[in-house]
Amino acid sequence: MEGMTIRSRILSDRLNDKELEQFCLEQKELRIERAADGTIFIMSPTYSLTGKNNSEILIQLGIWNKREKHGHVFDSSSGFYLPNGAMRSPDVSFISHERWRALSVADREGFARICPEFVVELKSHTDTLSDLQKKMSEWRANGCQLGWLIDVATETVYVYRADGGDETREGFDRNLSGEAILPGFELELNELRP
Repeated sequence: MEGMTIRSRILSDRLNDKELEQFCLEQKELRIERAADGTIFIMSPTYSLTGKNNSEILIQLGIWNKREKHGHVFDSSSGFYLPNGAMRSPDVSFISHERWRALSVADREGFARICPEFVVELKSHTDTLSDLQKKMSEWRANGCQLGWLIDVATETVYVYRADGGDETREGFDRNLSGEAILPGFELELNELRP
């Protein structure tokens, strides 16, 4: 099942942040995002293989962070308000202790008003590469320091960096470095193979 895009003047013109949160609470079974222009996206549940791979990335990052204690790891259910007005939910994300602690308690309990330093978007066969590439550009434009767009089907990783030094990596035979954002972290890409 593919996601659905809702373009409604009522939703985009009248849905402020509090109303968006209420809409999300009323639709708990749905995964919802809002674009900067107010467009509402309702995503379908992930297929099993995508869920397995999301979990694998989350586990590897979580184990590294448990050992290193650099910050906080978030799953695909976590929404963040970005500076451009969008509310997005990456598949996996990371925020340092310092930036997380700077948020108010109320902000931490809702959709935090912060762009994670690191995000992962995992392409499923129902996603279009161009839509995900736009989303990765949006993450970077809003303050993300390092992002990975992973296409398991083609074994391709698109690396997005804050400085624009992007890279495309082919094949899952080498680990992927978390660079200076996640020092010492390496994602074992071969674990994502079906």
